[in-house]
Amino acid sequence: MKKEALGLTISIIAVSFASILIKLCSPSTPPLAIALLRLVFTTLLLTPVLFLRPSVRQELRSLPRRSLLIMTGIGIILAAHFSLWITSLTLTSVASSVILVTAHPIIVAPLSYLFLRERLSPLNALGIAVSLSGVLLLVTGNQVPGSIDTLTGNILAWLGGVGAGLYILGGRLMRRTVSLFTYVLVVYAVASIVLAALVLILQVPLAGIPLRDIGLILLMALISGIFGHTLYNWALGHIKASVASVALLGEPIGAALLALAILNQIPPIFTLYGGAIILLGIYLTTRPPQETERGEPLP
Repeated sequence: MKKEALGLTISIIAVSFASILIKLCSPSTPPLAIALLRLVFTTLLLTPVLFLRPSVRQELRSLPRRSLLIMTGIGIILAAHFSLWITSLTLTSVASSVILVTAHPIIVAPLSYLFLRERLSPLNALGIAVSLSGVLLLVTGNQVPGSIDTLTGNILAWLGGVGAGLYILGGRLMRRTVSLFTYVLVVYAVASIVLAALVLILQVPLAGIPLRDIGLILLMALISGIFGHTLYNWALGHIKASVASVALLGEPIGAALLALAILNQIPPIFTLYGGAIILLGIYLTTRPPQETERGEPLP
């Protein structure tokens, strides 16, 4: 498990930078444009794998229709996750947004029980209830004059967390039978197409995005996309969804510290209270470890 632990650690550090890079973008750059360009750049950075690994091309051609349909659904969910979460960062604090978007273990745990037969103990059920109380406190408690949080922003972050939970669960399911690069290329490409459609339908302007923002989004794709999401998806082929999900508890801590150091953004008081309750609940949700039968991990 040493390489899996190392991979998870690197991915958590990498995704912690995403919210900071998004906040450093100009306020004039639309959140949907950031989401689209991030996924397009991430997909393009992975495209050379198609030429370097003939096995990936062969696997893509031989994918069963059912697997392709499931991965298409996961790509749609990923597009929704990025749309909701990146928009939330324009309406609420980094700490609140990242805590809520990473509260997905309370969704992953029961769904893992239903679909992956990963056992859910009474302690896990208690953890879900504790986390939900923390979510309620964080979402509603910061609605005071002068707070950098908004109800809309917190709700969007929570909905983004629901999308993240479904995305993680889907990845855990598909990585049993589909190799890493085949999986991420399909999912990222589908998410890019969905976001491109949304940008066209909603007439989101792409022209005039500052060159500095383009550079920040490219950096986001490399750090948080390749070393974050992609490395995390590799880990999903080797460990349980609930364990992989709780590992991301490091993201809100890392993001909050980076926001304080780089953006001078101090978390609101109810973010600290609610966030602490959420993190405690998530810890309980994923303990004790449960053994589950699964196929051999893929490279």
